[in-house]
Amino acid sequence: MVSPDATPRPIDHVLRGQPHAPALIDREGVVDYAAAEDAVARLAGWLAGLGLAAGARVATWLPKTRVACWMPLATARAGLVHVPVNPVLRRAQVAHILADSGAALLLTQDARAATLAAGDVPDGCRLVTDAGAGDALPRSNADPEALAALLYTSGSTGRPKGVMLSHANLWLGAISVADYLAITPDDRVLAVLPLGFDYGQNQLLSTWAAGAAVAPLDYLTPRDVVKAVARVGATTLAGVPPLWTQLLESDWPDAMAGQLRRLTNSGGALTPTMVRALRARFPAARLFPMYGLTEAFRSTYLDPDLVDAHPDSIGRAVPFAEVLVVRPDGALAAAGEPGELVHAGPLVAHGYWRDAERTALRFRPAPAGSRYGGTAVWSGDTVVADGDGLLRFVGRDDEMIKSAGHRISPQEVEEAATAGTETAEAVAVGVPDARLGQAIVLVARGAAPSETALRERLKRELPAYMQPVRIEWRAELPRNANGKLDRAAIAAAVREAKA
Repeated sequence: MVSPDATPRPIDHVLRGQPHAPALIDREGVVDYAAAEDAVARLAGWLAGLGLAAGARVATWLPKTRVACWMPLATARAGLVHVPVNPVLRRAQVAHILADSGAALLLTQDARAATLAAGDVPDGCRLVTDAGAGDALPRSNADPEALAALLYTSGSTGRPKGVMLSHANLWLGAISVADYLAITPDDRVLAVLPLGFDYGQNQLLSTWAAGAAVAPLDYLTPRDVVKAVARVGATTLAGVPPLWTQLLESDWPDAMAGQLRRLTNSGGALTPTMVRALRARFPAARLFPMYGLTEAFRSTYLDPDLVDAHPDSIGRAVPFAEVLVVRPDGALAAAGEPGELVHAGPLVAHGYWRDAERTALRFRPAPAGSRYGGTAVWSGDTVVADGDGLLRFVGRDDEMIKSAGHRISPQEVEEAATAGTETAEAVAVGVPDARLGQAIVLVARGAAPSETALRERLKRELPAYMQPVRIEWRAELPRNANGKLDRAAIAAAVREAKA
């Protein structure tokens, strides 16, 4: 069991398993902890031999190769800053990240490099398509507060921002998750989330902090995930709600579904309907709904023992986090009173890279009453706590629909829409309306013949002011680079069509 009070260390110390225990499993075979440590040390030695300045940014644009898995540790050991780029991004997005981060090196593959246009790789940035191995470097003695990584947000609410993460942020995030998930050395974690996504990277770090084995997987279809669970003997699977929807629509042999010990969710709230479906499909698995944001990594999780009684809750603060619910006047909200979720403590990132203006908007002094004080992340998300301190997500301030004098959470409309059999995915969008201020348009995955049944059910389950004025049907809903529903793109398309 991982100790939750661990002192922060340089992140390259996170390989903590027994030397001959499996650390990584892929189609090439099994890498034990001794071999993983050697691979990280030699990759760090290669990086150190390139003559880059201390603190230089090193970008990786790779699928889940072994090198991609070692790089978060190797760059830190070499005194550099890692910038993982999601492999599904295209050249314009990659060019923005390289320019914004001031990357001195881009490590990618020949096929990806061939898609880049003139000017995409800035002057002073070296492009390399084959990592080498140098003299092994010993574990670093870096200041835990030193910068270790820049993680770029998906850009669904604006231009992608580089979130500055220290060794301490990464270390304590790994220890926190390994602790509350109770990962043990005999666990095998199937890593399906992108490594450029904060929780995707944490799949590696928290697994290694617990001395367990991680199995990185790039998948094309949900069936690939099902088969990988069987192939590697996975006990743990992390996902985002759209992936869970796809996996629930896949065939799972009982024995395969039964071997999963824990399921974890982030990147969007699970609906009560989805919670019930996951509990039915994977009866032996402990389900961990979680809430987080890249600027503070992870804020809350719900104890699996409480999931059935509180399927709409995001739980309580994770280890090393302080979560407060704050009213608009800055006072702490009472139980049952909605307010902004504010996260304080050592998981809070160091701001946005070279962006003081946006940093000042999100990273502000903690409210009075915080036990940590210092800088906190003001999430912009509205939550409410019940009398037992369990939190429920209401919605993002910039997504709330203001209709006929009511503030409506899109999530509440979406949960009602997906509670039946008519559609498995839906997004509620507010559009300008001369009479109401905003009217609700529901964009749903499926076909129009389902509309009559859906409308009849919504009339029974939602008040009149929450009824969609229009339902638009799509064969598929767009997703962003991290696999989440691309709410910004869906809303833009709806509003453009109305205009």
